[in-house]
Amino acid sequence: MSHAPQPLGAPVVRREGRDKVTGAARYAAERNLPGCLYAWPVPATVPRGRVTAIRTADALSLPGVRAVLTHENAPRTEEPDDPILAVLQNDHVPHRGWQIAVVVADTLEAAQAGAEALHITYETAPHDVVLTGDHAGLYTPQTANGGYPAVRERGDFDSAFAAAPVQVDVTYTIGPLHNHPMEPHSSTAQWSTDGRLTVYDSSQGATKVRDSLATVFGVRPDQVTVVSRHVGGGFGSKGTPRPQAVLAAMAALHTGHPVELAVPRRHMATVVGHRAPTVQRVRLGARTDGVLTSVAHEVITHTSTVKEFVEQAAVPARVMYGSAHSRTVHRVTALDVPSPSWMRAPGEAPGMYALESAVDELALALGLDPVELRLRNDPAAEPDSAKPFSSRNLAACLRDGAARFGWDDRDPRPGVRREGPLLLGTGVAAATYPVYASASHASAHAAPDGSYRIAVNATDIGTGARTVLAQIAASVLKTPVDNVTVDIGDSDLPDAPLAGGSSGTASWGWSVHKAATALVERLGASSGPLPAAGVTVTADTTEETAAESPYARHAFGAHFAEAAVDSRTGEVRVRRMLGVFAAGHILNARTARSQFIGGMTMGLGMALTEGSTMDPAFGDFAESDLASYHVPACADATGLEAHWIDEDDPHLNPMGSKGIGEIGIVGAAAAIGNAVHHATGVRLRTLPLTPDRLLPHLT
Repeated sequence: MSHAPQPLGAPVVRREGRDKVTGAARYAAERNLPGCLYAWPVPATVPRGRVTAIRTADALSLPGVRAVLTHENAPRTEEPDDPILAVLQNDHVPHRGWQIAVVVADTLEAAQAGAEALHITYETAPHDVVLTGDHAGLYTPQTANGGYPAVRERGDFDSAFAAAPVQVDVTYTIGPLHNHPMEPHSSTAQWSTDGRLTVYDSSQGATKVRDSLATVFGVRPDQVTVVSRHVGGGFGSKGTPRPQAVLAAMAALHTGHPVELAVPRRHMATVVGHRAPTVQRVRLGARTDGVLTSVAHEVITHTSTVKEFVEQAAVPARVMYGSAHSRTVHRVTALDVPSPSWMRAPGEAPGMYALESAVDELALALGLDPVELRLRNDPAAEPDSAKPFSSRNLAACLRDGAARFGWDDRDPRPGVRREGPLLLGTGVAAATYPVYASASHASAHAAPDGSYRIAVNATDIGTGARTVLAQIAASVLKTPVDNVTVDIGDSDLPDAPLAGGSSGTASWGWSVHKAATALVERLGASSGPLPAAGVTVTADTTEETAAESPYARHAFGAHFAEAAVDSRTGEVRVRRMLGVFAAGHILNARTARSQFIGGMTMGLGMALTEGSTMDPAFGDFAESDLASYHVPACADATGLEAHWIDEDDPHLNPMGSKGIGEIGIVGAAAAIGNAVHHATGVRLRTLPLTPDRLLPHLT
């Protein structure tokens, strides 16, 4: 037990850790409600068309099968706020894997058997699922994800680039990527006799799920409760409501029983989002001293015919490097593919891979050290908006990282360092991620026994939210952190935004800080003992978060990597990775280091192992499970170190914090790719850098 307040930033142990390792923490598909039935979703097996018939007799005759819901008998729903939630409402099949039925049974095995016993016929239509750089359907949208303008131009890029004495003009491609959290997307739904809906959902934001379900089922939000107390990862894919919550609620309404639906792993690639593929052309023009005169980043990507989602991969180029002449463009085409969505630093992760790889190519063309090139182009104000940075310590990250990594001992020549058959190289890349904060509500309660309780509908997706929110409250209340209870993960608690965009702690923490501050003032203004019920105050940060800042607010970082490439097999092993980050005030050193290293590991996967292949004939992702979609194992992620520069930035929030959940992945893949080039002298511009792609260039 803590006997004295600990400073904010202390490495406090995560308070739910023991519950997770002992199995006491319960997830969405572990509710064991009395009378619960089990549902198995049925995906379409054609890439485009419509369902002409679903014969259910054989399925319904199986022991334990209670119901089969299709577009013909499923409950009618209202138009949702997200088109992917309009399931079982018509016979249309917009892409392979679109859910066209759900089987409900006494056991999961019976539900799966019932799904296999369905007889489904289709009328198919021609489909188009392959993104190309010259696709006839390409268009320029109004905005990209996040509301960013799709096109931004400064100066006269074409003239400046043509006049630049040193030029780089390169194109990078990244295929589709999938989130694949350890816990599949799951929901357990139950309707009460008075028409109230309760859903236990694997979600990054229970408030948003509640509101979406209320819209779909035509009820008031206060008639819906969504509980997401423990979530086994999300990485963006659980940031918006997913169809399994609607299907489970439909099945519960139809059968009158609680219904549990866990999306089978092999179905997830088509129904929970993915990072859309990108074709990215980067052009850099520079003077002979390395100062950039022109920057262009033009992105081509895909969306679905269901809804528009445009990966904002060109946006980081508006932040990173100054130049008087700039062009950043997004173009997109709607294909017969599953709807892409958020995934692990959407926009920044693929965009910074292309930009930071191109900067490395420019350094080689100039004969200039890659760290020095970045330092020479570190702007004093945000290039796109001309706003001053609230803090920008990219240069400090680069210098500190170079010193820790031993960068100055590097031989700059590619392909010269060897250990027997191994080719060795080192690479560097910069990173940036915007600072976000959304309106949040929280309450703070003081009990007569001297303890405190914080309530806010935050979501802990494995990051330690409970712990850091307790630390924020304890720092204001001047009490030991163990004296503060934190209640999260329930939409009946004060409304709060989702865990996404590296904004969770900033958003929730701001409202917790405000509520705790108001509680201190309330207690200080009264005398005598507290009433038996205690004292509760509430806080709302709508006004504060809506105010436009005069500052450009971003986190920054620098990644360094050492790679060994086996010249006989093409296998790449990352021997060590170092990340140095500038992300405001770090609120918990222990959980922050874990998040940074986790992000770096994701970047390693993006660089070397992860990739989904679209089958053009079947319209299907070939890699649909963790046996074929390769995420890094412990043996792959060795020698990872994370450090930070603790910034004093008063222009953020009361805690002085920036988001850290996604800055760790941004730039990591580029650092590894640059290290592979330095090791081999080979520049591959398509991820992942798998042996089959490298080996032909090494023999």
